[in-house]
Amino acid sequence: MRVAVISAEAVPYSKTGGLGDVAGALPKALKQVGIDSLLITPCYLQTKGEYLWKMAIDDLWVEWRGRHVQAKAFYSEANGSPTFLLDYPSLFHRDSIYGYTEDYERFAFFNHAALELLQRIGSAPDIVHLNDWHCGFAAVELAAKRRYDPYWSRTRTVFSIHNMAYQGGFGMSELAALGFTSQFAHNSFNFNGYASAMKAGLEVSDTLSTVSKRYSKEIQTGENGYGLDWLTRQRANRLIGITNGVDYDEWNPATDKDIPAHFSIDDLSGKQDCKRALLEHFSLPVEMDRPIFASVTRLTSQKGVELIRQGAGDILASGAYFIALGSGEKDSEAFLQALRDYAPSRVGVYIGYNESLAHLIEAGADMFLMPSKFEPCGLNQMYSLRYGTVPIVRAVGGLDDTVQNWDAVSQTGNGFKFGPFRADKLLEKIYEARFAYADKDAWLKIQQNGMAVDNSWENAARNYVELYQWTLR
Repeated sequence: MRVAVISAEAVPYSKTGGLGDVAGALPKALKQVGIDSLLITPCYLQTKGEYLWKMAIDDLWVEWRGRHVQAKAFYSEANGSPTFLLDYPSLFHRDSIYGYTEDYERFAFFNHAALELLQRIGSAPDIVHLNDWHCGFAAVELAAKRRYDPYWSRTRTVFSIHNMAYQGGFGMSELAALGFTSQFAHNSFNFNGYASAMKAGLEVSDTLSTVSKRYSKEIQTGENGYGLDWLTRQRANRLIGITNGVDYDEWNPATDKDIPAHFSIDDLSGKQDCKRALLEHFSLPVEMDRPIFASVTRLTSQKGVELIRQGAGDILASGAYFIALGSGEKDSEAFLQALRDYAPSRVGVYIGYNESLAHLIEAGADMFLMPSKFEPCGLNQMYSLRYGTVPIVRAVGGLDDTVQNWDAVSQTGNGFKFGPFRADKLLEKIYEARFAYADKDAWLKIQQNGMAVDNSWENAARNYVELYQWTLR
């Protein structure tokens, strides 16, 4: 089976969120289970030159806006899988990856060029795996091409929704300039008088997937469907949820190069060394019996930052430490700085993103907070489980799928989760976790329950292979 994964971002080449993690890891995982996979992603200004192994094609001619333009494609296997990085500087060499009024045009071109590239490099893939609204354009183009182009006649499409909130909207009047002139294309994109690339991908792709089972149900509701719940309900028999995996080559406390001591489910002693190093990193008093509550997140309303703001005082009043790494909304950044100033011996804050520090926080913290308003999948809770750091989450999306409430009687569960989006409900679980933390045997059991869970990409990849086989049938 030949599978081409197309994504607007993919680690290590580019990343703004979970999409980058998934698109970077999935082709490698597919290759490891015997699938002939490749990745196509843009070459951005932010893509490090060390990842551009060689120029593969310097004359990729693409018909665009009534003329032929010349794009290029670099080749790399820096993510462990054959990867082509499409280079067209006027559209992709920008100060940031997203955030431009013509983003719809940038990714329409990327999709069109990606399909041209596939035709250039060999026989047609069996599956083209498209990711989020950025790839809705390719879904429509492929659906049309299959009707008249023998090259694409046997190719099928899988469209993955990573975040329904972002839908790639633009004016219907722009469709013709992007090369979509048919009534089929018009109908596919049309969403209440505007064009929506997300809606197009959902409507015309052969099968649909989301990044967790719970989220596949949530996007069929008015609350989380963002106006397209009618369409996800209509296509529910073609929609499946597959929880993302974790790249255990990168996130493994037994081998992690970014932490000062290694540990495993059988010997957690190294975690104490990591906790000490974490406290020292933030110049906090090294009082090992005090628990560390941690957060590594984008500071946005989606991530439930307002609940952490409301509960931070109670966390400190309980005698615990609070450590946060993140950036985003300015008022949330200012709050964290003010909290640090208020309690400098209990709070550590890093504004921005630091990959190695994120690893140290996962290894050294005792509890990890993820009270998200919505969370299609989430990765940090799975990192936390692997590192014996007990997650406290809201029961939404992938958080609900991957975290099970601790039950002291049956000794089952790997974390704590709550339902209503309220600070008092979060605090209830924080107090429960504090109580369990005081019982060393119980706490060790919770940690080991979490570390025993297999959230590897190999498992996720096998589920995707089943989805591809089902799609081809």
